[in-house]
Amino acid sequence: MSSKPTDWTEQLPQAARDYIAGRRLDEVECIVADIAGVARGKAMPASKFAFQDRFFLPNSIFLQTITGEWADNPMGAFTEPDMILTPDFSTATAAPWTADITLQVIHDVNDQQGNPVPVAPRNLLKRIVGLYEAEGWKPVIAPEMEFFLVARNLDPNQPIIPPMGRSGRRAAGKQAYSMSAVDEYGKVIDDIYDFAEAQGFEIDGILQEGGAGQVEINLAHGDPVALADQIFFFKRLIREAALRHDCFATFMAKPIEGEPGSAMHIHQSVIDVKTGANIFSEADGSESIEFMYAIAGLQNHLPAVIALLAPYVNSYRRYVPDFAAPINLEWGRDNRTTGLRVPISGPEARRIENRLAGMDCNPYLGLAASLACVYLGLKERRMPRPECTGDAYMNDTDLPYNLGDALDLLSDSAPVREVLGIEFCTVYEAVKRNEYKEFLQVISPWEREHLLLNV
Repeated sequence: MSSKPTDWTEQLPQAARDYIAGRRLDEVECIVADIAGVARGKAMPASKFAFQDRFFLPNSIFLQTITGEWADNPMGAFTEPDMILTPDFSTATAAPWTADITLQVIHDVNDQQGNPVPVAPRNLLKRIVGLYEAEGWKPVIAPEMEFFLVARNLDPNQPIIPPMGRSGRRAAGKQAYSMSAVDEYGKVIDDIYDFAEAQGFEIDGILQEGGAGQVEINLAHGDPVALADQIFFFKRLIREAALRHDCFATFMAKPIEGEPGSAMHIHQSVIDVKTGANIFSEADGSESIEFMYAIAGLQNHLPAVIALLAPYVNSYRRYVPDFAAPINLEWGRDNRTTGLRVPISGPEARRIENRLAGMDCNPYLGLAASLACVYLGLKERRMPRPECTGDAYMNDTDLPYNLGDALDLLSDSAPVREVLGIEFCTVYEAVKRNEYKEFLQVISPWEREHLLLNV
């Protein structure tokens, strides 16, 4: 127990205060993101939260796989010491789908000596942002979130299919940017808007993507940690909106065979803190040498962080030609066949779009990995390969073909391991190798169909 003031609600963002204004706050969810980006923590009555400024969770939450199993602790004895979690009130936001009046608050994660726990994903992103700050830079990102609305899938043995639209037909594919396609599941979109407004989040735009039931939400550019918090919250928000209308929202990289995958494109630039200028542009508006260094950093180091951008066996099903996904590390101006695209913009908004991250990645880790590559590029001061001006799908792939290969690249990259932190990389690899081993023990329908009677 502690001396937290009873007027703690005055520390909340305006949207959270507006949400509880004139109403009795029932519950507070105290949460952190685990390695997968799943919310872990405790819920407690608001009356208790008012007098408790910290709580405890074992550090083993960062050793849990997506299946609920536990990886062996590669850093020593598995004694599960408690970590100290303290609220970051700037993250407080509504949970408007709950029956009671509830707030969610992301917590900072420190060890018992007060040091940030290095394997906590949010701490890792803060670490990378801190490297930029030490150089007098401020990283700026803008994420795009793609996901599918799908029919309820109650049997994992059955394929995922598109949801039923208001017309009574299944959502159709190959309808990119169609407004009528979005209208098919307009009630879900309406709830997404309403929930986002209650939570104080700004949506830059919503559009229909190329897949059947596939939607893209764009967020305005800003601070990496704040936007990672929003994506973390948005995933839950979108799932809850879908459940209200008898469908699922999925962020799997490739949920439906024959349809495009779902990406989390990351637009990134860097600001000089002293001048406020975009370091990717010269004073005359031309591209700077730092812009080229940043592209080179992505080309040179993205292979080693693919395990963070594509964290599951399913992730690698997205990296195939002709499905609007990158298969290489080429760069080009306004070229969507390249893994690294330079969008059309004015000098002040010059940026690089990293198209490799899947929407299944933990947003804290995906942003940290991409920013780490740019940071390394700016420090190493190397030039990129020549610009690709044609169809980059015609080139050989630069990417690992599966999670095991991607983890090997992470394990072998000294520069990436140093920037991300040895302890984080070691724990992350242990968790992901455990997941990969579990997957390899599963016999797929393809194997039963083609091998059972033919080999």
